Amino acid sequence: MSKMNDCSCGSMIAVERLEAKQRRVLLIVMMINAITFVGMVTGSVVSGSSALLSGTLDNLGDALAYAVSLAVLGASAAAKARAALFKSLLMGLAALVVLGQLILRSAHPLTPIAEIMGLAAMLNLMANGVCFALLTPHRADDINMASVWQCSRNDLAEGLAVVLTAFAVYWTASPLPDLLIGGLLLLLFSHSAIATARAAWQEMVAVPV
Repeated sequence: MSKMNDCSCGSMIAVERLEAKQRRVLLIVMMINAITFVGMVTGSVVSGSSALLSGTLDNLGDALAYAVSLAVLGASAAAKARAALFKSLLMGLAALVVLGQLILRSAHPLTPIAEIMGLAAMLNLMANGVCFALLTPHRADDINMASVWQCSRNDLAEGLAVVLTAFAVYWTASPLPDLLIGGLLLLLFSHSAIATARAAWQEMVAVPV
């Protein structure tokens, strides 16, 4: 009995330590995304970039998603699955906003200011890289951490794409690269939202509420 109690206590301590690490990481990446969001909003408004706006909305959605993830740390598997489903809805909402913005910009195309766009994109990419590095060790902990890691992976791809887009806009002096990457990022958001929602739904079906 003593050995069983020792084993049980050891397991609880291990879980508490893991949750403490997850909480610390989520707090850090949430603050990074919130700060980056402010810079990206400024950059997207001043430069007039659709691709940069996509990243801006993604950063806001991620900051909210990390807040949700923090709220369900230590909760049941069903609660974490519902949180992941909510995060998929946030990603889907961001995709709809990007779609509307792309339609408006396509009707009235303007060439973004490449220098401002590139600076904001580089800072965003560095921030995304830090978040991805922090979250990667926790990507297989549970569905909660898996969903935020997927958000971070998308951020890294989005950040690199926008940096390359800024160079393309600079060399071509055309709005087409910006609109094209904005459209591709829209597809990425939509795919991630669907994948996260599917995984969350499967988890909700598999575990009791």
